[in-house]
Amino acid sequence: MVILGLILIIVGGIAILSALFVSEPGTGAELLGFNVTTIEIFLAGVAAGAAILWGFSLMKWGTKRTLAHRKDRKELNKLSERLDRAESERQADTPDERI
Repeated sequence: MVILGLILIIVGGIAILSALFVSEPGTGAELLGFNVTTIEIFLAGVAAGAAILWGFSLMKWGTKRTLAHRKDRKELNKLSERLDRAESERQADTPDERI
């Protein structure tokens, strides 16, 4: 999710920068080989802004999820070590019944 968020942020940033540098005040412009009007440039900016916000929210969600999984995994490893220690102590205290 973090990677998808970064991609959306980069694409949105590129779209905004390209719209800024090709627009001419009062008239349309040519963006990626298409003639676009001022309103179309504005709508492209709105879509790019939405993509950036969506990218940030995906990054935030993905990071929270990753940290939660890491915390759970660390706790499970700690509990597993305690269980292994208790099992080895239990087997050491039990007399050998093979005699």
